[in-house]
Parts: sequence; structure tokens; C-alpha cells
Amino acid sequence: MTLSAQQALHIWRGAFVESVRRDTPDLTARQMAVLTTVYLDMPPHTVRGLAEHLSISKPAITRALDRLSALGLVRRKPDDRDRRSITVQRTVKGSIYLTDFAEMISRAAATPAPPD
Repeated sequence: MTLSAQQALHIWRGAFVESVRRDTPDLTARQMAVLTTVYLDMPPHTVRGLAEHLSISKPAITRALDRLSALGLVRRKPDDRDRRSITVQRTVKGSIYLTDFAEMISRAAATPAPPD
């Protein structure tokens, strides 16, 4: 199924409107990119690896992880093999957050878009 730009934006808006109406954390686009990368790509995840994968700076990844960690959506842990490196781990709370967000996207996709 190929979506028009208008249809894609309709789905995106529907999911985000439902998201802001709920009592859930508002995440920036960067925070959401980091979170979905941690959950959709195979671990292990490190600050360096996330920065390279997303083509953004390590300090930007660190700031995103500060917020995501404070919300309990990810956890940081020293790497057992290299104590200088920190691994980023998934949490149950983060998994639930993304499952709920995916359901919001599905509902938005099922809502008819206005004609182009």
C-alpha cells in the first residue's frame, strides 16, 4: 500500500494528537528516534553506536538518554566487557509505551483521511 504525502501526514497527526491527549510523556523527535532504535534494532546499544546509526552527536544522544532514563523508558548500564562504555537497555515501561504508541498509529491509519 502506497500512501500519499497527505495520507501519511494524516496518520502521523492522528497518532500524535492522541498521544498529547493522553497522560503520557511528550518526547521530542530525537528522543523518539533513539527510543525506537533501541527497541527495534538488535542490542547491544551504546551511545557511540546510537550516534553513528542516527548520524547525530554523542552529546545529543546523551541528552536524549537522560530524558528517556528519567522516564524509565530505557536503562543505562556499564558494559561488563569495557567499563568505559555504557550499554542502553530496554525496560518494560519503554516496551509498553511503544506498544501503546504503535496502537495509536494503527488507529490513526484506520481513520479515513480527508480527500487530497
